[in-house]
Amino acid sequence: QLQASGGGSVQAGGSLRLSCAASGDTLSRYAMAWFRQAPGQEREFVATIRRDGRSLYYADSVKGRFTISRDNARNTGYLQMNSLKPEDTAVYYCGVSNFYGSTTSQDFGSWGQGTQVTVSS
Repeated sequence: QLQASGGGSVQAGGSLRLSCAASGDTLSRYAMAWFRQAPGQEREFVATIRRDGRSLYYADSVKGRFTISRDNARNTGYLQMNSLKPEDTAVYYCGVSNFYGSTTSQDFGSWGQGTQVTVSS
């Protein structure tokens, strides 16, 4: 099971760092990804990282502003979000997959409760 944390309310241009803590399993066995979901919208891919951390992929909407990383020794993943925009407002979720390369939420599991990110203009 994964637990996302670190969300909050910030003004446009601000930064937040989200964490994704794994319990009951070893995060290093899986690729990990961040998705987000705004009210009334489908869950949207944000970023993914291979289990060894050596390959990353981002949605165009966050490229250059967000950085995904992981610390397998701590069983934790991260999403550093800089230059936040109001359109980044959403609940952010982390998920894991047995293979790297997917940007589809159906290929990921172990979703826990997300963390709310609110960006005001």
